[in-house]
Amino acid sequence: MVEAARHARLARTRSYAGGVDPDVTDTAGTPPDRPDDDAPSAAGGGAPEPGTGASAIGAGLIRRRRRRWARYGTAGLAAAVVGAVAAGWFVYAKLDGNITPDEAAAAELARWERERPTALVRGAQNILLIGSDSRAGKDNGRYGRDPGTERSDTTILLHLSAGRDSATAVSVPRDLMVDVPSCRRPDGSRTQPMFAMFNYAFEQGGSACTVRTVEKLTDIRVDHHLVVDFSGFKSLVDALGGVQMCLTEPIQDKAAKLRLPAGRVTLDGEQALGYVRARKSLGDGSDTDRMDRQQQFLAALVKKVRSSDVLLNPVKLYPVLDAATSALTTDPALASLRGLYNLVRGVRDIPTERVQFLTVPRESYVGNPNRDQLVETAAKRLFDRLRSDEPVEVTRNFARDYGENAYEDTDTESSGYSLYVDSGASPAPTFSGKTAAEDTCR
Repeated sequence: MVEAARHARLARTRSYAGGVDPDVTDTAGTPPDRPDDDAPSAAGGGAPEPGTGASAIGAGLIRRRRRRWARYGTAGLAAAVVGAVAAGWFVYAKLDGNITPDEAAAAELARWERERPTALVRGAQNILLIGSDSRAGKDNGRYGRDPGTERSDTTILLHLSAGRDSATAVSVPRDLMVDVPSCRRPDGSRTQPMFAMFNYAFEQGGSACTVRTVEKLTDIRVDHHLVVDFSGFKSLVDALGGVQMCLTEPIQDKAAKLRLPAGRVTLDGEQALGYVRARKSLGDGSDTDRMDRQQQFLAALVKKVRSSDVLLNPVKLYPVLDAATSALTTDPALASLRGLYNLVRGVRDIPTERVQFLTVPRESYVGNPNRDQLVETAAKRLFDRLRSDEPVEVTRNFARDYGENAYEDTDTESSGYSLYVDSGASPAPTFSGKTAAEDTCR
């Protein structure tokens, strides 16, 4: 019996050395005995050979566990990558889908392609920015009761130089008397060509009619257009955390629901909308004064975007992109994140002192002092320079800088927007205006 037991223990020891896991029970349900440290090897007596016995089994277990954890780690990393890609695609698709393509305008402009101006400089871009006062929708309806009529009190032609070293934003007054071509109404009927106020074009024929009217007025090819309404404008300002303005005097305007102190103030979306829309109780009550405030606000908006870390911080960037894309109706070529990114990428590095704002040179219309007409010589000079992508300059201090060299329209002296000089005093014609670098509090 003793001899039989000794042979059984030796058999179990050899099975262990041959790779049988001692933690696994045998067929009888009894765990195999673990060999003593000095148990003989399968080759007979002495310590186990390297790669055999307990050390080999331990190493094998460690290798198997490492491989198993490596597989788990690879699977986890793959799942994280797939999750990130899926989330990124979801965000991209949502933002991309926010933008409304202006298909109707694109079709109308295509019908009149032969009469449209030809772009002269490759790489230069002209974008028409249109502010719509549509009352359609819940958010816009609070600003009036005329949901069937859509007007544009703000229209800006933005010229980006081919080298993307300057941007010039030219406001077109809504009261400017212009030739409006025959345009297609939303119901499919057509208007008759007429000489009318500029904002008649948008009211009757929407963005396509406004584009064609601007092209007829300036002979400049409009490459893209963007339309933004009240609610979209407010959402964008709020997403940026407000925009700081410098007010030279307190504002109390019941119609615009504004009550603001003088000095530096940060306007939220509602206040900013009231500020750029108000007219009767601010300044001299003219549309000229309102355009001046709009340009001041846009300059402040440019500085806010450039100075903050919003473009580098995804947490801050997403709500801004969400608000911006939701606010826009654009031509189909811009109606995507890629289209907008390509546009913004080219202008993000333009110095603020080369981001310029001015209004088309104009004077009181001879037939009605409450309307405007172009100052032909100065306006043609401006449009020719932009069409050829040649530089223009702006200044607020014409009398100081140019004296007798400056053209001045006495009917609009208070506005300072019809002042213009084209002489040896400057390498480029200079117009009254401002840049995004200016600080009106100084």
